[in-house]
Amino acid sequence: MKSIQYSPEFIKRWKRVPKNIKQKAIVKEKLFRQNCFHPSLKTHKLKGELSYQWAYSIDYHWRIVFYLNGNKAIFTTVGTHSVYK
Repeated sequence: MKSIQYSPEFIKRWKRVPKNIKQKAIVKEKLFRQNCFHPSLKTHKLKGELSYQWAYSIDYHWRIVFYLNGNKAIFTTVGTHSVYK
């Protein structure tokens, strides 16, 4: 089981996430804790300036961006595809 740390940016953005997306995200986070590369998460490495980070899907539009540090995942942001910019 991975431990998760939430960055200040993630916490700030999380407060603005719609309730229905938060409910989906909580389910996905439980799966992430068991296997951060589970196929249903569609975990993928980012490119460019974010190349040290990964993202997984909450749903078709929403993502959680994170990086791995040992056995810890640091969630850096949450949002739609616009978080990549």
